[in-house]
Amino acid sequence: MTQPDLSPDLSLGELERIAAGQHYDPHSVLGAHPGPDGVIVRALRPLANSVTLVLDDGRRVPMTHVHQGIFAVTLPDEKVPGYRIATRYDGGPSGAAGEEDVRDDPYRYLPTLGEFDLHLIAEGRHEELWRVLGAHVREIGPADDTATGTAFAVWAPNAHGVRVSGDFNYWDGSAYPMRSLGGSGVWELFVPGVTDGARYKFAVCGPDGVWREKADPMAQLAEKPPATASVVYTSHYSWEDAEWMQARAEHEPVRAPMSIYEVHLGSWRPGLSYRELATQLADYVTDLGFTHVEFLPVAEHPFGGSWGYQVTSYYAPTARFGRPDDFRYLVDALHQAGIGVIVDWVPAHFPRDEWALARFDGTALYEDADPRRGSHPDWGTLIFNYGRTEVRNFLVANAVYWLEEFHVDGLRVDAVASMLYLDYSRKDGEWTPNQYGGRENLDAISFLQEVNATCYKRVPGITMIAEESTAWPGVSRPVYLGGLGFGFKWNMGWMHDTLNYLSLDPIYRQYHHNEMTFSMMYAYSENFILPLSHDEVVHGKGSLIGKMPGDEWRRFAGLRSLLAYMWAHPGKQLLFMGSEWGQVSEWSADKGLDWWVLDFEVHQGVQQLSRDLNAIYRRTPALWELDASPEGFGWIDANDAMGNTLSFVRMSDPRRSAARGAAVAHEVASADGAAGAGGAAGAGGAAEQDMPGVVACIANFSAVPHVKYRVGLPRAGRWREILNTDAVIYGGSGVGNFGHIEAEPEPWHGRPASATITLPPMGVLWLTPEP
Repeated sequence: MTQPDLSPDLSLGELERIAAGQHYDPHSVLGAHPGPDGVIVRALRPLANSVTLVLDDGRRVPMTHVHQGIFAVTLPDEKVPGYRIATRYDGGPSGAAGEEDVRDDPYRYLPTLGEFDLHLIAEGRHEELWRVLGAHVREIGPADDTATGTAFAVWAPNAHGVRVSGDFNYWDGSAYPMRSLGGSGVWELFVPGVTDGARYKFAVCGPDGVWREKADPMAQLAEKPPATASVVYTSHYSWEDAEWMQARAEHEPVRAPMSIYEVHLGSWRPGLSYRELATQLADYVTDLGFTHVEFLPVAEHPFGGSWGYQVTSYYAPTARFGRPDDFRYLVDALHQAGIGVIVDWVPAHFPRDEWALARFDGTALYEDADPRRGSHPDWGTLIFNYGRTEVRNFLVANAVYWLEEFHVDGLRVDAVASMLYLDYSRKDGEWTPNQYGGRENLDAISFLQEVNATCYKRVPGITMIAEESTAWPGVSRPVYLGGLGFGFKWNMGWMHDTLNYLSLDPIYRQYHHNEMTFSMMYAYSENFILPLSHDEVVHGKGSLIGKMPGDEWRRFAGLRSLLAYMWAHPGKQLLFMGSEWGQVSEWSADKGLDWWVLDFEVHQGVQQLSRDLNAIYRRTPALWELDASPEGFGWIDANDAMGNTLSFVRMSDPRRSAARGAAVAHEVASADGAAGAGGAAGAGGAAEQDMPGVVACIANFSAVPHVKYRVGLPRAGRWREILNTDAVIYGGSGVGNFGHIEAEPEPWHGRPASATITLPPMGVLWLTPEP
């Protein structure tokens, strides 16, 4: 063997940059390279006692220390042989060499990202970004010489150097500098021998020369907080929800039933894992009859008190309840139970934790550099730079990731209003206008349109939901018509007005009657979801039942009337956990729900009402089919302020009703031809009864019953009382109409028929005509 030939083009300065970890292409120096006298092999092993090249043919060749931990040797071979590198470090105070560590060389492998991937990343158009960035276990090389290891890749365009450190190199990344792949800003390194379960971080040297330890923004698993390392992870899950997914692709959410049960995973039943939730939550939601669950954010977050709304690892389900495949199991189990899954998604801001996204490469990379646009005054967090293509790509791909990788059926986008307005929660002088002098965040608008259009394009049948609290026009209008492109918008106005009205003593409600009718002035300007969410039962706001005035009976009656009125109002509905049975105490994410109160009949009654509301709702197209169309709603009487009553009808699509009736008649005729027309008519009547095309809702929000109350109805004949919130089974007083009423052909309230009925105190009735 010969002494290493450094050659004229390998200067001392280049060696020092390698040793300092600030060389843009360490592979050009380290590893095996042709030389004038054979093959030169160089290795970076700082503080090593000795370094030896171990060749596949059994030869062991000592390597010579060249400079600052760089070792080299020249082999008189014409071709690069297969080899590994054996290293010994000082074993202790005596200076004796420790145990030999033999490893494959990361610097003998080609880049794991292709040119097309880099091109898409640079343009901000890589919709499957998670497949190329982050950490991925791969097998590289020919079949007879395959190396298994992990390909690490991270976007850090302003970094002067990036290293990967982890439990596989004693958390010292000085021997593992990564290479920069051209102008893409991506740094890459394939590390042989590293497989699933390895913990790691990136050490990033900023333009200021400071090294910062950073978690991987694309990690698909993170350590359980308070630990902050990323974890190499490969999914091996086999889905069993093919039937659900096929049906979802043909689904039209706006014309389908949607009653959403909002859940905070950590406090629904504290201590449950994803897999335990898959059984208990699925059984509970199935029993209550909700069509969907909506999870507060499940992406990894360091501070549990943020409930998941301060995300540090956007691609990693929180490790608090298990691994990513365990979360897949939860979604799969819910799908197999016929329950859709919506996940809260938080692209509006991210925390300042030094080990996460903040100033990732030593500069304002993910956030806007201008604090007037990049810093959130209310939450002490940072705001994404929506004008940067790579940042938009990071977020758009993340939305697609949750929908495709975890089969999630929809994303509820948090704090959209804070994204849309440059002056959101800011005083004069604390914000800068857009290029036209306005307050609209044009970059955020474009981003929201892009993410919605991309998700709907790639994943048919899903829904994107905006938590947006202002009068911004066209939130749920398609992008091609100039809207933001969401499928639904939370109706915050309905929520505030309704809760304010019901928090008043009934004697004062007549002066606030307009708060209950105003929602119909704009009900069809968007596709709405009516939210009674976690935000209404925390921070001193009390529980839903705690907002109701009066003694215990009145408070429970008020809650029951709220739920029945909500389920009948146009729009889908969302209810936070615990409210379905009248949780009395304010929600605490640390303590969980007060399940013990279900030992009391009054709470059992509210829970039974929730169960019945969902059951009737799901089989009643009139309550959901035309939610987004004025054709599905009509006032009976909106003006009885003195009586504190409201009455209206909900109607299904007559074309679809006719089609359903014809389909049922055909099925019955085919199954029992001997029954003839009478048999078909009877079955058709039963089907019509189960899927009523008209529902009348009459709500009495006063504290006294209204006896002999005349109400207009669409037609004469017998009407069934399909719901009465004052029924004894729900904890009420039992005031009602003995299950049915008779409508006479006497016009009233502009309707062709009317009936004299009894309205229970603080109660809601649902009526539907018998066929």
